[in-house]
Amino acid sequence: MFKPSPRKLGHLVLTVRDIHASANFYTEIVGLTVSDWIDERMVFLRAGTDHHDLALAQLREGAPSDASQGGPGLEHFSYRIDSFEEMEKVVKHLQDNDVTIDRGPGKHGPGENCFLVFKDPDGNNVEFYCDMLEITEEKPYEAKVWKDGAETFDVWGFEKFAVPPPAHFRKPTSPPSGGRGRPPKVDG
Repeated sequence: MFKPSPRKLGHLVLTVRDIHASANFYTEIVGLTVSDWIDERMVFLRAGTDHHDLALAQLREGAPSDASQGGPGLEHFSYRIDSFEEMEKVVKHLQDNDVTIDRGPGKHGPGENCFLVFKDPDGNNVEFYCDMLEITEEKPYEAKVWKDGAETFDVWGFEKFAVPPPAHFRKPTSPPSGGRGRPPKVDG
């Protein structure tokens, strides 16, 4: 029987109210280094050689103040596994054990890591990842700003996803017949 083999606790993603204030805090107060940005929506930070061990995601305006209601707090935490082949086995393992897959498997642009996010019994997002970009003196990296969009989120275009892509990345469906987005006429 297959059982995943996580190798280490990887990165955390926090949702924050003010991404610039938080990025400043984690760089100037904590001492982390910026690896990349996704427009002004997300920033990836590192303490070591992994592309990121902390990412910060900007909350939408008007988000609740309570983390349990979608306010600031933990979006997901992750464990590194050895390969994408293992990740594919994890998908079947999760499905066989009726574990809800939230997103993936896919491959992010920033960090170049493959990802699979699923729910624990309390609804927390857990991620398995592999193949993350390593940044060293021998392999330096210059931070850049990525465009916020589906191509950045999953460079494979959701082709390997075991579940539908997140709602904000789904293509809109055609309007009902009746034209111009109006409901169809009903006789009577």
